[in-house]
Amino acid sequence: MTDSATSTVREEDLSDDDLLDSEGPAVEVRGLISAFGDNVVHDGLDLTAERGEVLGVVGGSGSGKSVLLNTIIGLRVPQAGVIKVFGQDIERASRRRWSAIERRWGVLFQQGALFSNLTVRDNVASPMFEHTTLGKKEIYELSDLKIALVGLPPHAGDLKPSELSGGMRKRVGLARALALDPELLFLDEPTAGLDPISAAAFDELIKDLSDSLDLTVFMITHDLDTLYEITDRVAVIADKKVVATAPVRELEHNKHPWIQEYFLGPRGRAAAKVKTEA
Repeated sequence: MTDSATSTVREEDLSDDDLLDSEGPAVEVRGLISAFGDNVVHDGLDLTAERGEVLGVVGGSGSGKSVLLNTIIGLRVPQAGVIKVFGQDIERASRRRWSAIERRWGVLFQQGALFSNLTVRDNVASPMFEHTTLGKKEIYELSDLKIALVGLPPHAGDLKPSELSGGMRKRVGLARALALDPELLFLDEPTAGLDPISAAAFDELIKDLSDSLDLTVFMITHDLDTLYEITDRVAVIADKKVVATAPVRELEHNKHPWIQEYFLGPRGRAAAKVKTEA
């Protein structure tokens, strides 16, 4: 097909799969500036999440980790910069392209963000009711499959979030994030508030799902055990930018003061020792 012919292809003539880039990075952030009044949180931040990797994002309190996530998924408008998801500039994407992007990602918020008045099954079903034309019976059958996929017992589907433990609520949030069979999974502090045993089990679940479903995982966390156990690379936010992106073991040798303190402090050394011995 000639260039002139290609330029005349209309968006409505393309399938949803053809609307998005199927080969480039899952997420690209370039020159991001985020500010609240005079308080600049990000100043020229660059970040890339490659397809199929588990990318951890770390930074000190107030470094803007959650601000970054909320900006990538369109909940916050940046002051400047370009954010691309599946090759699409999210600020310029048409409604149809934006809808196609949303169907290919899932989000697990830190507090779960579950609907308290709905059962677990209805919580998991909600994205399918919103984004698909499936019938009610099919949706609930798929919801039960997702509930089982994250390791919850069958009877959990009939319970309300208030009847679940913190670890179970995390799994419900994950099941809902997986409802549309996404390629990209965003996790905001997935092990926060969990005891060590539950956190380790959740790490193992994320790793297993990432491997079996070929997911790209963009994960904000401060959990050193999680970073050592399941990430392929870790992006470090400091000085209002991403100052390093590398596997954890390489970051141990980075000379940036915050990285040294974080990964080579007492907790970092303990997590590294456990991973080495394992």
